[in-house]
Amino acid sequence: MSNTEIPTVNGKPLNEVIKELKDRFKIVGRDVELLLSLASKLAGKHLLLEGDVGVGKTTLAHAIANYFTQNLERVDGDDRYSAARLVGHFDPPMVIQNGYTWDTFVRGPLVNAMQNGSILFLNELNRMPEGTQNVLLAAMDEGLIMIPKLGMVKAKPGFFIISAMNPQEFVATTPLSEALRDRFAWIRLEYQSEEEERQITNYRSGVDDEQILNVAVKVARRSRNWSDLRRGSSIRGAIDYSSILNYLDRSEPTSWIDAGIMAFATKVEIEDGVDRRVEEIIKEIIGEVLSEQDFF
Repeated sequence: MSNTEIPTVNGKPLNEVIKELKDRFKIVGRDVELLLSLASKLAGKHLLLEGDVGVGKTTLAHAIANYFTQNLERVDGDDRYSAARLVGHFDPPMVIQNGYTWDTFVRGPLVNAMQNGSILFLNELNRMPEGTQNVLLAAMDEGLIMIPKLGMVKAKPGFFIISAMNPQEFVATTPLSEALRDRFAWIRLEYQSEEEERQITNYRSGVDDEQILNVAVKVARRSRNWSDLRRGSSIRGAIDYSSILNYLDRSEPTSWIDAGIMAFATKVEIEDGVDRRVEEIIKEIIGEVLSEQDFF
């Protein structure tokens, strides 16, 4: 491609496509990640998004799928998600009656996506057992998968896998095999800037009060580096905090504390060996942020 050629999607320059995606899905920032995701899709290179909880991995996957007007088969991984659930299985009573045919085979999301030329979104891929993960290898390499007693399934054009996973240091994750990682293009999503997180909180909560937005985002960000916490809050904590606080009497200091405990208690993890209740830690963080804002 010469220096004067501008990549396009459906006749639109990629920068216009990115703007359209951001407007349609209320995506704040992420221009580089959107550009790279589009490039991966256009190149037919299956995509792996890695990042902490709440950084927008699912939003990016849905945006790409919707833009290309493709069906999205979603799988939420866990340690019990078997290869049979991913590929499909035969229905025993139907097999007894009709034998091994496509009519007696219950298609799993992988086979559905391959036969329909859809996007397969594998959320929390590294929570799946290694045996389930390895089923993907042939489908990604050759667009083929063998179904015993039925034969080979060949993926239709458009078949594409987007996988999302938390960093490997998270609890209950299974490291991806070298063979599987090798078949993905990879993008890491980091937490966004404070200003971008304020915009996201505003969009998702519908709250316009600058005081609420500032405190909510500062508390979420402060929690990520708090010594008593192994894991701090994603932007979801700020969104929930803003939404709840918007309906309380903000002239009362207890409203800020109570709403914060409600919003953040389920979104943080206490560090091993810390003998404190989560309520105490959240109250401490909120108190520090409020004192800096000089509200009361």
